[in-house]
Amino acid sequence: MSEHRQSKKRRYIAWGVAGAAVVAGGGIAAQTSMAATSWPAQKTYTGRAFDTCAAPSLAAMKAWHGGLYGAAAVYIGGKNRGCSQPNLTASWVKSLTTVGWKFIPLYVGSQPSCGSGGSVKISASTAAAVGKSEADDAVAKSAALGFKAGSPVYLDMESYDTTNTACNNAVLTYVRAFDKELHAKIYRSGLYGFSSSSAKAIATATDRTDLPGNLWYALWDKVNTTTSDWPWGSTQFTGHSRAHQYLVNSKETRGGYTITVDRDAWDAPVAITG
Repeated sequence: MSEHRQSKKRRYIAWGVAGAAVVAGGGIAAQTSMAATSWPAQKTYTGRAFDTCAAPSLAAMKAWHGGLYGAAAVYIGGKNRGCSQPNLTASWVKSLTTVGWKFIPLYVGSQPSCGSGGSVKISASTAAAVGKSEADDAVAKSAALGFKAGSPVYLDMESYDTTNTACNNAVLTYVRAFDKELHAKIYRSGLYGFSSSSAKAIATATDRTDLPGNLWYALWDKVNTTTSDWPWGSTQFTGHSRAHQYLVNSKETRGGYTITVDRDAWDAPVAITG
């Protein structure tokens, strides 16, 4: 896998992928905008998940069910989403929910100006307004797929130079505005990022106001865990609020369908469906 996930479309086209998808956790404490009395109970999945650029076909997902994975991340939208999603529809979600799949909504919004990911960048002057607007879009797209209020939206934030103070501040402004608006719409917030940069910026920020309550960190050490290699304080993002992308570009065949996926250790919220 190359430096950032925006290259996924090119990688998957090049490889010709065949066959083409409990109670509120401790992470809520970090989400200062959330009103405890109005929130549906969190739906948590603990186990292996996968993410792939384009949602696989219905047949492929049914063939893969009951094997290694119990949940799949799907790219619901965003100006920097790398792949078209012809399979990703409300009926696809409904059919596969009945089978038993859990879903992880992933949104690829504006990206850091000091990073290489994405063509639409975060500007310091508009970071807050764009963050709010893109959160509204993420919620609309989630709801259209049947992901109900109380579901998480994981914001995909690519690698960037966190030592660039102006750029980092703009990213945090954008993320806070995105998360605050998610909470206003009764959706949980999460962030996918790299343990060396974008996830690190969230985990180490001094001001925790409106930062994501769930953190999905990319650390490609091939270890299926959310604990033993957790890079930050042991008391951070506890209570079913962590996910770990531990292996990328794994070409796997199950039930006659071959898909190239990234593997994830999951102990965090998934979409509320049904």
